[in-house]
Amino acid sequence: MLGTHESLWILPLVLLGLGKYLPVFACVCTCGDHQVCDPSKGGTIFDYKAKTLNGSRTVSLSEYRGKTVLIVNYLGKILNALHEELKNYGFTVLGFPFWLSLRYVRPGNGFIPNFILFEKGDVNGDTEQGLYTFLKNSCPPVGDSFGDPNDRLFWQPLKINDIKWNFEKFLVGPDGKPLMRWFPRVPVSEVRTDVLKYFRQYLSQYTQNYE
Repeated sequence: MLGTHESLWILPLVLLGLGKYLPVFACVCTCGDHQVCDPSKGGTIFDYKAKTLNGSRTVSLSEYRGKTVLIVNYLGKILNALHEELKNYGFTVLGFPFWLSLRYVRPGNGFIPNFILFEKGDVNGDTEQGLYTFLKNSCPPVGDSFGDPNDRLFWQPLKINDIKWNFEKFLVGPDGKPLMRWFPRVPVSEVRTDVLKYFRQYLSQYTQNYE
């Protein structure tokens, strides 16, 4: 974790009050499987809405203003654990399950998440969701290959920053700006480490600014 429990309780205040003033991910390396996003790109995730998985409610993502958000497109118990561990510190997981326009992908086998799920939708091609267009334009592509496009890809047009497979992940700051993007094969345990580094950086700079 980040240190003592007593030092962590101020994190939501740091994220809510100071997020837009602090640099992001200065301590996290940029490499092929991890990319730091460009905060200068116009717009935020707050510009977008999405229907819940059962279609009963349309949610404005501005409801998550002030929270650090991990946007995922797959389900799993380890995500439940991550959400439960960090939810009291201004962190939440948002699930956007999709077929990804790939053959043979199957949903979550009865898994019940403890975070909100939205309706499935395309993330690549002519019919991709606006949220994913924004995320992909804000973050460099991860990985260097789609594999064999004749085997599993059938969207058009094919772009270098497209989602390459299920399990890509995006971290979004409390100001709605994308911070980091992970390649599908990066495990959630490594994502957790990066999120904790991000929290530590905020806490460190908050302490320095108010000493």
